[in-house]
Amino acid sequence: MEKYVTVAFSIPHSFLSILDLRDLHISVDGKEIVKGIDLTIEEGQIHAIMGPNGSGKSTLVNTLMGHPGYTVEKGSVQFLGKDLLAMEPHERAQAGLFLAFQYPKEIAGVPLRSFLFAAYKAQMKARNPEMKVASPIKFKTLLEEKMKAIKMDPEFAERFVNQGFSGGEKKKAEVLQMHVLQPTLALLDETDSGLDVDALKIVAEGINAMRSEKKFSALVVTHYARILDHIHPDHVHVMVDGKIVESGGKEFALQLEEGGYEKYVKA
Repeated sequence: MEKYVTVAFSIPHSFLSILDLRDLHISVDGKEIVKGIDLTIEEGQIHAIMGPNGSGKSTLVNTLMGHPGYTVEKGSVQFLGKDLLAMEPHERAQAGLFLAFQYPKEIAGVPLRSFLFAAYKAQMKARNPEMKVASPIKFKTLLEEKMKAIKMDPEFAERFVNQGFSGGEKKKAEVLQMHVLQPTLALLDETDSGLDVDALKIVAEGINAMRSEKKFSALVVTHYARILDHIHPDHVHVMVDGKIVESGGKEFALQLEEGGYEKYVKA
């Protein structure tokens, strides 16, 4: 029988840490935005970073994915035991890192199915060069199964990537990419922004399904706690002015929702 199903990334047994940040400093156009962060995400954990606008949350995740507009001035980042900062963006993706954008881009002229099939083939070959990946027909079946699981109309697969999609549909398409590519660690940059209650639940269910299927880890960046009512993080961190100023468990998010960030900003 042909092997064409999605293969999850294997995690070496010699360590449990997926991501390890040490004294990370990041600047944009010469201005320091992230001012020394230490953070460790272990296998199977969900971490959430909350904070006011402009605190450096999106700068952090975009830098981890390799965005050229951000400069690491100091510190180290280990991903699965390797120097993440020495990798090109496509190498980071092939190693098992995934970024869901706050504002997903439109790609005119490229159907979503073609886009996902190209990404799927590249990821599968990177994980196992000898493995035979799905044919276009078999991938279509696989994709339809994934779309059904997150309650996404299969017709969207034939539409150009994110073109004409609503905000909720764009976020569902990001979750679909995550289900197809099966990353080890997902960076979710304000995935809940612009979603109504129903769309938020569907997106959260898609993330939770990843968590139940495999030892999936994620770093969730958000301004509000509402998505954390559905995802239930293991750790919640407050980021203000480029630094993590306090951390706690999932109940900490509720305290932040009620009390806000004013006391941290003043401090």
